[in-house]
Amino acid sequence: MPAKSLNTRSMIFTLYGDYIRHYGNEIWVGSLIRLLEPFGHNEQSVRAAVSRMSKQGWIAARREGNKSYYYLTDIGVKRIDEAGKRIFKLRPTHWDGKWRMLIYTIPEEKRHIRDELRQELVWSGFGMLESSIWITPNALEKETQAIIDRYEIEPYVHFFQAAYNGPLSNEQLVQSCWNIDDISARYNAFIQAYSKKYVVDKEKLKNHVMSDEDCFVERTKLVHEYRKFLFVDPGLPEELLPEEWMGKHAAALFADYYRLLAGPANRFFEKTFASENDLSHRSEAYDELDHPYMV
Repeated sequence: MPAKSLNTRSMIFTLYGDYIRHYGNEIWVGSLIRLLEPFGHNEQSVRAAVSRMSKQGWIAARREGNKSYYYLTDIGVKRIDEAGKRIFKLRPTHWDGKWRMLIYTIPEEKRHIRDELRQELVWSGFGMLESSIWITPNALEKETQAIIDRYEIEPYVHFFQAAYNGPLSNEQLVQSCWNIDDISARYNAFIQAYSKKYVVDKEKLKNHVMSDEDCFVERTKLVHEYRKFLFVDPGLPEELLPEEWMGKHAAALFADYYRLLAGPANRFFEKTFASENDLSHRSEAYDELDHPYMV
């Protein structure tokens, strides 16, 4: 059994996003435990993580006889789908030229939500211009309203669409809100590590020395690692990115590596999943080797 190095709760989110969401959105806890065994997670850690996720409202349980099945709640589905669309977006979007600005003043009686609210804004792709002033060039109107509703802060916020008229350029405004050089360096580190792994695994598959379970493990680790960019890369439109943007190269490598492992990884998942779960709800979009959000 390998030493556990990946957070159990975070790994469960990865499995829901990359597999379970597309197989009826529900899984028997025993199957979940089995799927996490190759990563060093035992039954106790999985059940503890599931319990925590349930209390946080991401998943809910359904009993059938003496078995517990867990499915994503509506909030969980929205978060997973949003994450999937961002993870598998292979090309930057085009900019409409507008900036979105969120300004808030959280009262003392709600100060306990401030840190969580900031994390939510960073995850969604906002950058902090000044304290309590956050901006994004992306069309995040729906996502912003969902954040406002979730934290019940409507009386304390203002949301604008605006044009930036200087004195700096839009590109300089980006530099003041996000550390583009650091993000690019992180992408470069990902490319350096995973380009080598891609070549090695491609050769292993060619020589039939890589099992379906190996492919499942490597693909899950690939998605899990790439998913971390959701917390550092705001997904800026092409017009605001450097001409030689490492994020595009990382996305291309991720897509190629993902497709390489997709077939055998899916086979292992389905073999494990099918023993106690219903395969008939498998998403038609998932019949292809590409992820349904890979665009």
